[in-house]
Amino acid sequence: MFVLRKTLPFFLFLAFFFSSIGAASSSNAPLSWGIPSAKNGQPADPGETFRNLTEKYGALYTGSSKKKQLFLTFDCGYENGNLPKILDTLKEKKAPAIFFVTGQFVKENPDLLKRIIKEGHLIGNHTWRHPNLCMVNAARFEEELQKLADSVKEVTGMPVSKYMRPPEGVFSEQTLVHANQLGYTHVFWSLAYRDWNVNGQQGAAHAFDAVMQRIHPGAILLLHSISHDNAEALGKIIDACREKGYMFESLDAITFEQKNQNTPFVP
Repeated sequence: MFVLRKTLPFFLFLAFFFSSIGAASSSNAPLSWGIPSAKNGQPADPGETFRNLTEKYGALYTGSSKKKQLFLTFDCGYENGNLPKILDTLKEKKAPAIFFVTGQFVKENPDLLKRIIKEGHLIGNHTWRHPNLCMVNAARFEEELQKLADSVKEVTGMPVSKYMRPPEGVFSEQTLVHANQLGYTHVFWSLAYRDWNVNGQQGAAHAFDAVMQRIHPGAILLLHSISHDNAEALGKIIDACREKGYMFESLDAITFEQKNQNTPFVP
């Protein structure tokens, strides 16, 4: 016991030292996530670079292409009146989702944040100030995630999920390392369209077509909660997908399956 007490601090030092070396030796060259749209119900290949990095660091961008599962994810940088309708629809359709929130959203919308939790959805970390994470040091990186997590816990009494989405989809191998060291999994997407421009909304029919043309087994959908088109089309999208045999699942279904299959994680 005496030997263990004497050596434990040393082992902790070594663990911290080597994890720091791993982060420092990883490239911080910025990458912008984006993959081709699915065609004929088949997911696109993200390319060698993205495929290798997501596999190495356990990042998510799609579920199994062999299962007709879909995963709804919403980016919530701020609120402009559309989220209540989105939540109403999800409740009516009994469809789970995850909402990646920023500090601005948490500060300005505590009641909506509580409602998201109350209705069984997940809260994901979209950072406190929404910076380019490739442009901040390790201390600022940790602050961005921890401050958001602390504020969510303070407002809701519940911890934020350990899923994060980098602002604007910009990341690097180093940000993947830092996130893993803090216990977070990067969540990207395999289905998205230009829905974030609030001055360029094109109607619910456009949103419906944009999603349905890109749908595929295992799709992680990126939608923005500020889109009026999304709010109006969401119910019809859910119904149409279910008519095609799809089920809407929580992101936890992917990580649960990975753990049960003993999927290796390479730090």
